[in-house]
Amino acid sequence: MLIERENEFELGYNKITELDGKYSTMLMDVGVLSLEADQNFKLKSDEKEMALLLINGEIIYKWEGKEEKAERESCFDEEPWVLHVSKGVEVEVEALSQSEVLIQKTRNDKDFDSVFYKPEDCRVDMFGDGLMNNTATRKVRTVFDYETAPYSNMVMGESITYPGKWSSFPPHSHAQPEVYYYRFNKPQGFGAAFLDDDVVRVTHNDTVTIPGGLSHPQTSAPGYAMYICWMIRHLESNPWTDRIDIPEHTWLYDKDAKIWPEK
Repeated sequence: MLIERENEFELGYNKITELDGKYSTMLMDVGVLSLEADQNFKLKSDEKEMALLLINGEIIYKWEGKEEKAERESCFDEEPWVLHVSKGVEVEVEALSQSEVLIQKTRNDKDFDSVFYKPEDCRVDMFGDGLMNNTATRKVRTVFDYETAPYSNMVMGESITYPGKWSSFPPHSHAQPEVYYYRFNKPQGFGAAFLDDDVVRVTHNDTVTIPGGLSHPQTSAPGYAMYICWMIRHLESNPWTDRIDIPEHTWLYDKDAKIWPEK
């Protein structure tokens, strides 16, 4: 489902999905914290783990007596800074410039040590390179997943879809719910999100909720790079570990596949 964002975010925390409110089927709280320079904001949950990803700006993360500075000019060109904490841990975000932080939360009874991910800690893959005439080449960054953070009930990562190309292709699905948050390198940029047979137009700061079981390929319009932060919620006794490809399209993984013209 498309959650359109027509205006800029207000200062403070802007809710997008709510575990106990709107879009509760996503099983996550997702929102954007918008701060001006010299503003501070504190967050804490007694029952939810929390991941805070710097989209842009310059901030200081403060937690458990520790401090780390993070600066990110472009989410398109630079890898992310993320702080991931368990329930009961208070986090303070101090903005040194106008900044925006994407926040993902969900319930988790487990206690775990806080992890601060620097850009060099993020796994970066180039998917689709050399396949499908490079029409689905994209950069995928994984901050943490079940393999690296089995104590978490969440997965967080980013994808950069190059202008006029596709992401999440060949189409795939998985049983776990997922939230896609979008940005474009120019404010008038746009793309398209497919949810099985339904298609929605996505623009800057939009969000799409993806129920489990739906395939969800994406494409960006020529001239516009598309950023996606993807957030998955593990299901009880069924964590997300890999994509399930739609069988009729897996022939596209063959690097020698004849795309056009077929002779």
